[in-house]
Amino acid sequence: MAGIVGVHGIGKYNYYLQSGRSVEGAAEAMRVKWNRYLGAGLGGEPGACFAEVAYYAHHLNDHGKVRRVEEMRAAEERVFVEWARQLGVGESFTGALKALTGWLLARLDTRAAAFAALFCPEVAAYLTDEARRERCRQDVAEVLRRRAPRVVVAHSLGSVVAYETLHANPDIEVDLLITLGSPLGMRNVVFERLYPAPADGRGERPKGVKRWVNIADRHDIAAIPPGLGGCFTGVDAEALVDLDWLDFHTVEKYLGCGALNAHLRPFLA
Repeated sequence: MAGIVGVHGIGKYNYYLQSGRSVEGAAEAMRVKWNRYLGAGLGGEPGACFAEVAYYAHHLNDHGKVRRVEEMRAAEERVFVEWARQLGVGESFTGALKALTGWLLARLDTRAAAFAALFCPEVAAYLTDEARRERCRQDVAEVLRRRAPRVVVAHSLGSVVAYETLHANPDIEVDLLITLGSPLGMRNVVFERLYPAPADGRGERPKGVKRWVNIADRHDIAAIPPGLGGCFTGVDAEALVDLDWLDFHTVEKYLGCGALNAHLRPFLA
């Protein structure tokens, strides 16, 4: 069975803490879960499909707890404001950043606010702190070089880290990149800040990637827009799915939804 490497998304710092601040322990705990989730999606088939989940969350979190939206720093608030505008909240509102943050928060439901408390700080840390960004990419590149997978499955913010890592290391070749619930195309938050910068309004598939498949829940508030073909060249296939209106972004739902199966089966023999 060919090895698959996963790249995790937001909100995974707890694995690091629970493993006694061990990167290896956090990565292994996630690998076990990802294999279970994918096994369910494949119809309960046994097997260790994921060789490893590349772990980087410890680089983006230095306080050990999730701050409430009201406690966000300025860079995090900017991400929050622009992300909320993607949802159609506060599109015409202008004013001081702190006032705008409070106004938006009052108009989001509790699920969206809880998601923002995870999403915005980690996205801001990755996109605005070059040292942290480089450490994340180096860790992912190290796993890809060591495991030499044919397939990379990247979820959420992990799709941004994987995309940039593969662009920065064109000698790393993979047959298939699958992005799940990806914010790569999110305007004014992620897209314009990507490395390499999009040219003429379009990003492109990393040179070492032979095929790119994007899967997103059509209501996933991290995957805005859910389809990436409109802003990236080289997306070979896309699937919009309906996971769960209460649980629209977790990797468990994505790996278990069955949308990956046809793309992965050639690599699971």
